[in-house]
Amino acid sequence: MLYDHSSSSTSSVISCSHKSCSIGMQSGDAECSKDQCSYRFKYGDGSATSGYYVSDLLHLEMMSDKTNLSSNASSSVVFGCSTYQSGELTMPDRAVDGIFGFGQQGLSVISQLSSQGAAPDAFSHCLVGDGDGGGILVIGQIMDPNMVYTPLVPSQQHYNLNLQSISVKDKKLSIDPSVFESSNNRKGTVIDSGTTLGYLAEEAYNAFVNEITKSVPQSVQPFDAKGYQCYVTKNNASEVFPSVSFNFAGDASMVLKPENYLLRQKTGIFMLNIVIIVKQDGETAWCIGFQKVKGQGFTILGGSNFSPLYETGQLGFYLFGNGSTR
Repeated sequence: MLYDHSSSSTSSVISCSHKSCSIGMQSGDAECSKDQCSYRFKYGDGSATSGYYVSDLLHLEMMSDKTNLSSNASSSVVFGCSTYQSGELTMPDRAVDGIFGFGQQGLSVISQLSSQGAAPDAFSHCLVGDGDGGGILVIGQIMDPNMVYTPLVPSQQHYNLNLQSISVKDKKLSIDPSVFESSNNRKGTVIDSGTTLGYLAEEAYNAFVNEITKSVPQSVQPFDAKGYQCYVTKNNASEVFPSVSFNFAGDASMVLKPENYLLRQKTGIFMLNIVIIVKQDGETAWCIGFQKVKGQGFTILGGSNFSPLYETGQLGFYLFGNGSTR
C-alpha cells in the first residue's frame, strides 16, 4: 500500500519556510519550488528519484534494557514523497517500497529523532542472509560486551572507516594500506547500510579472492559467474572456507565466518567460459559477496557483510561477524 499524505490527519506538506527545509537546503538535500520543499537524489547505480517533503508521525516500539518491557511512542518526522523514479528503481525485480534515510545529515530520520530527544543518535541492523530477507533494525544504542569499536573518519559525507588491512585465515594480505584511505583522489572505505553486497578496490579484491581460492581444498571447484567468484562443493561452507577479518583503526578486527561473506546460490546451472557447470546432488554453489571496483579507488562494506552499530563519531560491530549468527 502506498502512503498518501492527503489521507492522513496528522500529515502536512513542508513549505520552503519550514525549519527542516532550511536544514535540508544547507546540506543539499532540499530545494525550493513554488513554496514547496522538494528534493532530487541520484544514487551510485545511476537511478534517481525526486519529489516533495511532508511530515507525519512515526510510530516506534520502545524497548528497555532494564525491564525488557516494550511501550509505544510516536514522533513527528519529515520524509519525502516521491513523484518520479528512474533507472533500477523502476525495474519490477529491483523496485522498493521506499528508502529509509540513515545518513549523517540533519534531515535523516536518525538525526531528527535525536534532535527531538526521542532516541539516541545511533542505530544498528542485522540482516538475515539466507536469501529470503528479513532481519532486525534498532534505533538507539546497544550494550553488548561482544561489541568492538573503531572511530569514523571525521568531516566525511558518508560513514568512512580507517580500514588498515584484510586477513584470510590469520594471514595478513599484501595490500598497500593507501588503497583503503580517504584522500582527494580516493573515496576510501565506506560502510553503507543501503548497499546490499560489498565492493572492494581492485587491488584488495584480487588479493582477497586469490587467497581464499588458494586456501580451499582441491575438491572445491572455483568458477566465475557474471563477475562473482564462486565455488561448488559438497561440504558445508564452514568446513572448507576460511574465516576472514577486516582490521580497523583502534585495534578493532571484524572476524567474518564463511557464512557471513559467502552467498548461497539456488540455481543449478552456471556458465564457466564456454563450459556449463551443473550442480550434482548434494553440491552447493557459494559466491563471494564482494565485487571488484576497477579504477575508482573505494571500498564499500554493505549491509549483508556486517552488523554495525552506528554512533556519533564511531562505529561498533560484533567481534564474531554477523549479529544473527554469532
